[in-house]
Amino acid sequence: MPILGSHTSAAGGLHKAVERAAKTGCDCVQLFTKNNNQWRAKPISIDDVDLFRNSLDELEVSHPLCHASYLINLASPNEELRQKSVDGMVIELQRAEQFGIPFVVVHPGSFTTSDEASGIAAIIRSLDEVYRSIEGLTVELLLENTAGQGSNLGWQFEQLQLMIDGSSFSSRIGVCIDTCHAFSAGYELSSQDGYKRTFELLDRTVGLKKIKAFHLNDSKQPFGARKDRHEHIGQGEMGLEPFRNLLNDQRFATTPMYLETEKGDKDGRDLDEINLETLRSLVR
Repeated sequence: MPILGSHTSAAGGLHKAVERAAKTGCDCVQLFTKNNNQWRAKPISIDDVDLFRNSLDELEVSHPLCHASYLINLASPNEELRQKSVDGMVIELQRAEQFGIPFVVVHPGSFTTSDEASGIAAIIRSLDEVYRSIEGLTVELLLENTAGQGSNLGWQFEQLQLMIDGSSFSSRIGVCIDTCHAFSAGYELSSQDGYKRTFELLDRTVGLKKIKAFHLNDSKQPFGARKDRHEHIGQGEMGLEPFRNLLNDQRFATTPMYLETEKGDKDGRDLDEINLETLRSLVR
């Protein structure tokens, strides 16, 4: 059975995110270790770490994953913002290390007023600066593929390949593949042939061994729209077949997969619980 979970609120402490994840039937959990819309971060205490680690053990929730702040833009042509983003990424990785979280997911960045080549070069430079600043830590960074909205980079697998291969720390950089983003970027996942071609390309560029996590999201926007709008599983433009193909792909049987769909209730049931039930029903 695939390892399925969700991005869960850490309000009240990271251990609360684990409790919420377990309550909805998650095997794994993704969370923020700080406010994702602020640069500053509250210091971490020994008690914070102990509560979090104990909750994981006691509730049998595995594969904790951290998502970095949305403020971070490693591709920024504005040197002040780029450096602030590097510093912010270092903090995210240091915090994950303190909590014993092995990976931190980040959106590669947007080139804004520059161009694609300059943006990718800035990301490579930023990645190297980040890793030089966390020498001795074991935590690793995962670049997330994007939908290609605006000047966002990382929507093409070839772009991710350039970022990783260009870094002096390529062996310590992985990827997190978001299904909604891939679909919106124009990668076919529904048919058997389309799914096969998409992952063959991903293997030729990034390499399947680099995939450390998946984000499972349907899309509100049509195929190739290059817009990032998540929808509940099977309720959007993607339908169920992309998820059926992925969940039954034995190459990813031990790769954790996290929902990033809207929170709330429907008919008295938690929406994460409903989405997880839908996903598990697709496993042969």
